[in-house]
Amino acid sequence: MILDAARDAARQLFSPEFRSVFFKTLGLTLLALAAFWLGLKELFDWLALPWIDALLPGFPAWAGWLSFIAALVAGIGLAIGVALLIAPVTAIVAGLFLDDIAEAVERADYPSDPPGRPVPPLQSIVLALKFFAVVVAGNLVALLLLLVPGINVGAFFLVNGYLLGREFFEFAAMRFRPEADAKAMRARHAGTVFLAGLVIAAFLAVPLLNLLTPLFAAAMMVHLHKAIEAAERKAPSRRPSS
Repeated sequence: MILDAARDAARQLFSPEFRSVFFKTLGLTLLALAAFWLGLKELFDWLALPWIDALLPGFPAWAGWLSFIAALVAGIGLAIGVALLIAPVTAIVAGLFLDDIAEAVERADYPSDPPGRPVPPLQSIVLALKFFAVVVAGNLVALLLLLVPGINVGAFFLVNGYLLGREFFEFAAMRFRPEADAKAMRARHAGTVFLAGLVIAAFLAVPLLNLLTPLFAAAMMVHLHKAIEAAERKAPSRRPSS
């Protein structure tokens, strides 16, 4: 079930149905990352460079070397910072287009099923901010856990697997049922959703490919929700014991 959903989502990433959302998400994400880069660089120049020049006024050669080293360290730090921002920035950008992704999947692979209901615009913005907060919190926790011996990379997958699986599955389910029912459905299949979240976390860990994580995650969870819904319909109803 999970591997089928992941395979179908990966197949659709570069399909004509996804092309419009793909270019909009990628373009806005790159613009946002460029803005973050310039903003952080300006902040460094404003805070650090005057302090370096004032620290060694009598030794311009040393001050120049110190400035060079500081700029080099800052450049590496900025690159790491932007790399860490890729996931949350793509989350908030793609969060605005998740309904477009879900509709494309439903229209292409489930044309005979009733279509899902788009999330209202205000709730869509709230969801985008929620995805952003979840991804930031998850990566901060994972980053802190990376400092704990014996946990390391596993922390990244466990934290992101849980959070991303939960949020994206509930989004897919909410297109067809109230939020409370979507949460209950996710709770009934918590193990399956968590394993699917680990697949998304693995996708997130691949450089450059992680720019497409929200598109892949949304499409995968639409497929997974459909599979779970079909399995629940086929399962015999539980009767209370007499």
